[in-house]
Amino acid sequence: MPPQTSKTSSSSSNPGPVIQPFSQHWLIRITLWSLGLAVAGAVGLVLFLAIALSVAYPNLPDISALSDYRPKLPLRVYSADGVMIGEFGEERRNLTPIKDIPQVMKNAVLAVEDARFFSHGGVDYLGVIRAGLANLGRAKSQGASTITMQVARNVYLSAEKSYTRKIYEVLLTFKLEHLLTKNQILEIYMNQIFLGNRAYGFAAASEAYFGKPLKNISVAEAAMLAGLPKAPSAYNPIINPRRAKARQLYVIDRMEENGFITAEQSKAAKEEEIKVRRGPDADRVHAEFVAETVRQLIYNQYGDEAYTRGLNVTTTLRASDQTVAYKALRKGIMDYERRQIYRGPEKFIDLPANPQETEDAIDDALTDNPDNGDVMSAVVLEASPKRILAMRYNSETVEITGEGLKPAQSGLTDKAGPSIKIRRGALIRVAKTPKDTWEITQLPEVEGAFVALDPRDGSIRALVGGFDFQKNKFNHVTQAWRQPGSSFKPFIYSAALERGFTPATVVNDGPLFFDAGVTGGQPWEPKNYDGRFEGPMSLRTGLKKSKNMVSIRILQAIGPQYAQDWISRFGFEADKHPAYLTMALGAGSVTPMQMATAFSVFANGGYRVNPYLVTKITDQRGKVLLETKAPVLDESARAIDARNAFIMDSLLQEVARSGTAARAQATLKRPDLFGKTGTTNDSIDTWFVGFQPSLMAAVWLGYDTPKKLGDRETGGGLSLPIWINFMQHALKGVPVTDYPVPEGVVTVNGEWYYNEYARGAGVSSVGVQDPAATAGQPGGGIQVLPPSDERNRILDLFKN
Repeated sequence: MPPQTSKTSSSSSNPGPVIQPFSQHWLIRITLWSLGLAVAGAVGLVLFLAIALSVAYPNLPDISALSDYRPKLPLRVYSADGVMIGEFGEERRNLTPIKDIPQVMKNAVLAVEDARFFSHGGVDYLGVIRAGLANLGRAKSQGASTITMQVARNVYLSAEKSYTRKIYEVLLTFKLEHLLTKNQILEIYMNQIFLGNRAYGFAAASEAYFGKPLKNISVAEAAMLAGLPKAPSAYNPIINPRRAKARQLYVIDRMEENGFITAEQSKAAKEEEIKVRRGPDADRVHAEFVAETVRQLIYNQYGDEAYTRGLNVTTTLRASDQTVAYKALRKGIMDYERRQIYRGPEKFIDLPANPQETEDAIDDALTDNPDNGDVMSAVVLEASPKRILAMRYNSETVEITGEGLKPAQSGLTDKAGPSIKIRRGALIRVAKTPKDTWEITQLPEVEGAFVALDPRDGSIRALVGGFDFQKNKFNHVTQAWRQPGSSFKPFIYSAALERGFTPATVVNDGPLFFDAGVTGGQPWEPKNYDGRFEGPMSLRTGLKKSKNMVSIRILQAIGPQYAQDWISRFGFEADKHPAYLTMALGAGSVTPMQMATAFSVFANGGYRVNPYLVTKITDQRGKVLLETKAPVLDESARAIDARNAFIMDSLLQEVARSGTAARAQATLKRPDLFGKTGTTNDSIDTWFVGFQPSLMAAVWLGYDTPKKLGDRETGGGLSLPIWINFMQHALKGVPVTDYPVPEGVVTVNGEWYYNEYARGAGVSSVGVQDPAATAGQPGGGIQVLPPSDERNRILDLFKN
């Protein structure tokens, strides 16, 4: 019994032996099923990835070109001495080899973008985990893109956010890591990444934000640049200085954490004051009109590729000459502007009572109306007849008193109209005086042009097409067709030399009148500029004093048609100079470039030169695509006889010595200066065109819509000072040059003659013809008198 009871009790209290095998069986089955599913899933995933890879990989872009990385590079224009004067293209980039990128810049980028770049295989798995954990614990997310992934994305993929694009990005990353070295990848990144302000790559960004080459940046500057890739606009130090500073501090911390800099370097970098380039570089060469001319030439040759091929164009321009020309023209225009009536403030803005809001409103107004070089903008805070207080950028205050108020005195009176009155909120222009005080001024309405070239080969040394390129892009040097006025007279005199005239020929500076029967229209009674007539005088004196009556009588004698044919030798277009007597007064149409080119014929001994600007074009690798040699002048380029040029030089030298341009030699204190002033009817245009044997320059001033400059404004008063200011710099160190006397020219009693016309001046020379024997021929029948008899017997060829 006990055993039986014991068995019953045992079986009823412990049912486990019956149930346990069943539970283990199902546990094993579940485990095996799970493992099977996992393996199947893994195999499926592998198969899926294999299929995806087999489909996607062949569709990946060919990256072999990256081994010879050639990004879009802008067109750059340089002066002859290597100064960049222009850049054109959507992407401003300076392609910089990795070996030339400073280590501090590479360290800053690696610290903030991809510290494990040189140790991972393209995808930083530790970085992915770290970013994931950080994103779980913070509101501010972290990215996990490596530099290689960014290169794949920026070079080949769109900005689309999708799983498909992410797969392509990863695949491209592996492909890049397989085909390129780490340094090649880093070089592409450092040159390709967009950093705001039209700058692509860190070299271009250094120039754009700091105005300095990348090799010269500090730790602090490198950190600020390295902070840009994440959000170029948000961290732009020009428009968002506070956010840019915060980002820079973060980058510096990362550099210290990763051992790229010491704690002391970190502290110094954080305290360094960075000078951000907020506007155009004050020291840059202003050659915008030249750069634009080159851009048009290159675009006509290469089309849209001109802006992406990285072409470098070298010009004939000299940077120092260009800078002086730019300043001289602007000074001449602003000197004229000081004599004009004040036209009133440019605009008026409402200034709030709150000081901070006032500063913000002024900053906005000044941003919309920026400085124009040395003609700066400011907003008036207080105004009275004796004092103006104004504010400029960064809360800089400007006080104008005394002489500085004179140019705008009419705007400070009680009678000033509402649009003229200077009051609180008026946006005005101010400038610094030579005494380092402030004066009120205004942007000029008058325009000007300056061009200088080497008359021996036509190479352009300086060209300024107007007061300011941004204000008016019309190139007055090449596009402005204006009347040359008296500056055209030398070409009439040159023609006269071929018709028997000499510098000693006497012509009557007396009144002239042409009725309607002669003119075919309105009666014409020309006058001299000063309204006076001085009677008989030599050609030399007539040109020196710029006498209109003398020029008209000369043209009347040689014939307008002959003169029209003659001037075409200098490059003038005959149809723009009708064969009428008004041609003698420069009533035709010319451009400043034409005048400089035409006067070059006198300067170089009689040869026609074509102005040129481009000397060399190279591609981004330095391969020469085009190279231009300076032309050599030979007889095929001859426009006029050397004798003609020599005697005309003598006459033009007299103009610069004792005539209407006497200020030239008096100021520059050298005799080898030649030129002619020009003022048109009613002083609408003023000119001076002059040269030294190695340098020619032409200056023009006038309004785009022709109107009087003023009754007392002349070429000698307006244009000549600009020419002198330029030549004071350009001729430094240039020795005085005398022209050699050409064959066929003789001097008698201090005057120059052609051999064949010297007989009447008391000279006996072999081959001289009797004037009577040459009557009816060009230059024949004209008797040239000895200087001693000039005042006694007047050559009367000009009876009406």
